[in-house]
Amino acid sequence: MVTRNSLIHGRSAGLLASLGIALGVQLHVLYTMLGVGLVLQNSPGLFSTVKLLGAVYLVYVGYKTFFTPLPSSSSATPLKKLGAFDALRTGFFTNALNPKTTLFVVSVYTQIIQPETSIAVQVGYGLFMSLAHWIWFSLVTVFFSEEHLRSKMVHHQRVLNRMIGIILAGLGFWLALT
Repeated sequence: MVTRNSLIHGRSAGLLASLGIALGVQLHVLYTMLGVGLVLQNSPGLFSTVKLLGAVYLVYVGYKTFFTPLPSSSSATPLKKLGAFDALRTGFFTNALNPKTTLFVVSVYTQIIQPETSIAVQVGYGLFMSLAHWIWFSLVTVFFSEEHLRSKMVHHQRVLNRMIGIILAGLGFWLALT
């Protein structure tokens, strides 16, 4: 059993940090839902502008992902032991205070929310976004905590970055045109 004061490292710390990251997304979802709802009610023109800017941001993130240089293998930092609560808290604040996560959530959310979208569906979208973050970062934790898997992943990183970049940019272009 992991208690608040027990020290953990590696996969366990990473999985708790992944949960914290997913919880941090909920903060962005909450204020995005409130803000998008207000903008939809009071200014459809402003909402359309934010929606277009969100699509442009997705194209930008896709472009940056596609062309991001790969880090050198010597850039890895040694792991330190954390308390279980510290790992969760670190993941939460890393995402809650990340301006790129803010832009990403607002960009994606403004693309899928319409005036007739129910609160339950909006909450469902937010929960899905958190679940997707938790799964992704948990998988990253599992892959990068095993040396063999880490080396295979790093070997294919360029292809993975390019695929993700194309998907994000394509989504942004598609959303801007619809």
